[in-house]
Amino acid sequence: MKSRKNYKPEELHYLQLLAKQYPTVQAAGTEIVNLQAILNLPKGTEHFISDIHGEYEAFQHILNSCSGVIKEKLDELYGNSLSRRDRDELATLIYYPEEKLELIAKETEDMEEWYRITIHRLIGLCRHVAGKYTRSKVRKALPKSYAYIINELMNVNQEEQEKKDYYENIVTSIIDTRQADDVITAIAEAIKRLAVDHLHIVGDIFDRGPRADIVMDELCEHHSVDIQWGNHDILWMGAARGSRTLVATVLSNSIHYNNLDVIETGYGISLRPLSIFANEVYKDCDTSCFNVKLTGSDADEYTEKDKLLSARMYKAITIILFKLEGQKILRRPEYGMEDRLLLNMIDYEKGTITLNGKEYELLDCDFPTIDPKNPYELTEDESHVIDQLTLSFKQSEKLQKHVRFLYSKGGLYKIQNGNLLYHGSIPMTEEGELISFTIGGKERSGREFLDYAEQLCRKASYDRIGTPEKQYGLDFMWWLWTGRNSPVFGRDRMTTFERRFLPDIDDVWVEPKNAYYTLYQDPEICDKVLKEFGLNGPHCHIINGHVPVKAKKGESPIKGSGKLIVIDGGFCKAYQPTSGIAGYTLIFDSHNIRIVSHQPFAGRHDAIYHNHDIANDALVFERMGARMKISETDQGRELQSQIDDLLALLEAYRNGAVPEAHEN
Repeated sequence: MKSRKNYKPEELHYLQLLAKQYPTVQAAGTEIVNLQAILNLPKGTEHFISDIHGEYEAFQHILNSCSGVIKEKLDELYGNSLSRRDRDELATLIYYPEEKLELIAKETEDMEEWYRITIHRLIGLCRHVAGKYTRSKVRKALPKSYAYIINELMNVNQEEQEKKDYYENIVTSIIDTRQADDVITAIAEAIKRLAVDHLHIVGDIFDRGPRADIVMDELCEHHSVDIQWGNHDILWMGAARGSRTLVATVLSNSIHYNNLDVIETGYGISLRPLSIFANEVYKDCDTSCFNVKLTGSDADEYTEKDKLLSARMYKAITIILFKLEGQKILRRPEYGMEDRLLLNMIDYEKGTITLNGKEYELLDCDFPTIDPKNPYELTEDESHVIDQLTLSFKQSEKLQKHVRFLYSKGGLYKIQNGNLLYHGSIPMTEEGELISFTIGGKERSGREFLDYAEQLCRKASYDRIGTPEKQYGLDFMWWLWTGRNSPVFGRDRMTTFERRFLPDIDDVWVEPKNAYYTLYQDPEICDKVLKEFGLNGPHCHIINGHVPVKAKKGESPIKGSGKLIVIDGGFCKAYQPTSGIAGYTLIFDSHNIRIVSHQPFAGRHDAIYHNHDIANDALVFERMGARMKISETDQGRELQSQIDDLLALLEAYRNGAVPEAHEN
């Protein structure tokens, strides 16, 4: 017997706790074998998506197709046995099984034969995508209602006649009992789940597009996801947690882009208090500068009366917003935003404003609710309206559920498998030094500031209502949305006021970007950022969103000699004229890292009826020297740590420091 090792009390206590989970040498040894086997499996596929902006149909299609991974797997397996047309139809069936099954049933004479062939093909693909996982993980990934049947079909050896008959009998029973549609749907869901092991959302789920709530519903159901908060996410999170300023901002943005479905239908928030107020107070006002953006068929659906009401509501909430922002700037001088106090810079008699020593004539100087002597004070009616609206945001059950999910799955940045993920920027000076922010009474920069910023965002959510700490957190979330060089905003100023009230002259509309967005072309700057977050080495990257890549002007999403990848290429329709494409996504599997560019999505109906996929172009910009194993990932390092602990427990069993549990 080995001599008994001298253990520190805390070591022995930990091993005794571990022994409760693995009470015998056999139990500990078996788990070590299991974990060692997992370490030698190929790394799972990671999928990176950014800047969804409520475009739920395109998002769902990208998610269903796994940015082309499903078609890639179909080509690998059936490229030599099925036509392109058949592979495309099979892909669409996997993307939209329920809708496609309904369509096929109308067009197919012999459904029994079709079911038999299709189940066979889908099971083959499911087996193919499951090849790099343990059988235990595959079983857990299968939909519960049909997990046993699918598992049996996947693991039958059809080369043996008895097993082949067994397989065919299962399929026949599925068809005869009219469960084929449900089984096919379950297999399709299993394929999608196994094709991508983990999903990263690199910010900006909300705003611009029609239904961010549908995107959030999808994410809440996803098996493995993390989220890096973007500036638009921060905006909605702060609004949901009770910031009147951010509620006003959400509504101003949503009305401006005629995107109220997400407010009223998605989250059940009534805008009646605002519409009544706007119609009463702004009925005789000039609202020509507040015409709502109407595009395509939208423009024909609205009467002149509808358009006028929208303009009145837009102006009413925007004036409330400017007042609330002014109050915040005055309350928080440490933000250094006094130059954005613009209402007191207006000469209300002349109808002009002085900016940077130059006087400009306002396009609109009709302000029925502004007191020139106290321009940032809300009227009693304005205060009542914004209080009602804020309460509605706080009482929206669905919105609160989604925001809780954002807090539980999200943060301002994430480090995983050598990649640093964040939405906006790491603010820098023109010389490439990290900008220090003196917010909260201490200078902070880089990673330390992001950690502090995330802490304040969480305090805004979890501190008690009415406490100074909660109010400070909510105020700070507004600063993150619009503050000078905020890491999620990344600009010098937000020129909402100028865009509403001044012509586009003398660069008054310009929102200068932080130097980071020029400097990140330099690989040394990228290395500096990576080292700030503890990353170093040839296979470390920054995955960035936020600023659309102008692909039609020849701009590349790959910066800093491959150290940084920008994956915002214009997912949102509002940005596609600028970007020239419909977004980038990123795939990181065991073989390589590739960036995928997407063309605009024609729509769900077109995909289902005509098997039209989003046109993708994939560019491999880094190949692994050898197929990457789980042992080389963060998960692998965690598993190795568990193995080391179990080896220590085995040693403790064998030298008598910890006794094995006796079987009853």
